[in-house]
Amino acid sequence: MKIAIIGTGYVGLVTGVCFSDFGHEMVCVDKIPSKIEMLRRGEVPIFEPGLDRLLERNVRAGRLSFTEDLAQALDGADAVFIAVGTPTRRGDGHADLSFVMAAAEEIARAARGPIVIVTKSTVPVGTNRRVREVVAAANPDLDFDVASNPEFLREGAAIDDFMKPDRVIVGVETERAARVMQEIYRPLYLRDFPIVMTDLESAEMIKYAANAFLAAKITFINEIAALCEKVGADVKQVSKGMGLDGRIGKTFLHAGPGYGGSCFPKDTQALARIGQDHASPIQLVETVIKVNEEVKRRMVDKLLDLCDGSFNRKTIAVLGVTFKPNTDDMRDAPSLTIVPAMIGGGAMVRIVDPQGRREGESMLPGVEWMTDPYAAADGADLVVVLTEWNEFRALDLRELAGRMACPRMADLRNVYSPGDVRAAGFVAYEGVGRRG
Repeated sequence: MKIAIIGTGYVGLVTGVCFSDFGHEMVCVDKIPSKIEMLRRGEVPIFEPGLDRLLERNVRAGRLSFTEDLAQALDGADAVFIAVGTPTRRGDGHADLSFVMAAAEEIARAARGPIVIVTKSTVPVGTNRRVREVVAAANPDLDFDVASNPEFLREGAAIDDFMKPDRVIVGVETERAARVMQEIYRPLYLRDFPIVMTDLESAEMIKYAANAFLAAKITFINEIAALCEKVGADVKQVSKGMGLDGRIGKTFLHAGPGYGGSCFPKDTQALARIGQDHASPIQLVETVIKVNEEVKRRMVDKLLDLCDGSFNRKTIAVLGVTFKPNTDDMRDAPSLTIVPAMIGGGAMVRIVDPQGRREGESMLPGVEWMTDPYAAADGADLVVVLTEWNEFRALDLRELAGRMACPRMADLRNVYSPGDVRAAGFVAYEGVGRRG
């Protein structure tokens, strides 16, 4: 099949590359000429493990191309995917649908039909019906269907998630749209991965409900972690004991500095607004949002205690600032709350992150970027493990402590054993939800 994708951001590019690996003819469209030229050279503008090799292979095979010309991309296409951003709208928490609707209008003007217009972006309930109205108004003669196909990709593991999904959700209203979507995902169906067909509204709601539930699990275990610190329990043991219950599961039960990234913050806010707008507030989700912000501030207090009540004139080495490992994404990362608080308190902050500098330089002004965690620890008063990159999981703790002016560690991802840290010469250690 020939498929066009509008948007070469994280979702659009991963989707386009993976579909081309299924054997489809893929054309990825973007309005930024420099981005298209970069992709044509085989350069990937985002960091996602394995994406560059997969892109190169399918470009070489002639199945994957990039263009600024939407009409060219739509010529002979069976489907077009909208994979543009839906950021949180300033002031009210709603998802900003301006890019989605603009893409819908452009499709209406450029398409010759018949074609299935598929929304891949995360959008509130009712958006696909609005897309249909926008397209019909802009081109009443166009023969088209709409479909909803939300993404469930984890940054850092997106290719595996696409090729081996827990499920694929497809919302449709017509038999033709269902047939086209079944053919697009046929390679997964033949390997017995679940393809769940629903109505449009259910597909839209599934995405928000799933992300909100996972955010709630993270926030719940962070609340339990705070209580563990008060009563002398160890949250790692608590999480393990909980996770062995099949009704609960072990994933997303790792205490830390709060969730961030491109999905959970904006999707929980959008779902909360949807509930409020329909006079059916989702109080649990509203509380999750509030508590997650409190968790980040609680981490600042933890670091302040380790610095004897003041950041002033302290040198602090921060290991990792992206919201999670194996990505360069800084959106709503806990570091964007924690690092500025330390700088505002007078600290000199050194940052080591394998992929965070490109975005982080503009977001975290006033820090020193370094590449070696040991060099960053030279003369430092505190080292903070903020993102659990593999590079930070097996550090020589004795060398790290030996380089510091005052060897203290805040392990906000519970990477290390408190006993091992102290045995290596650290005079103070603080994890999250562990015995002090």
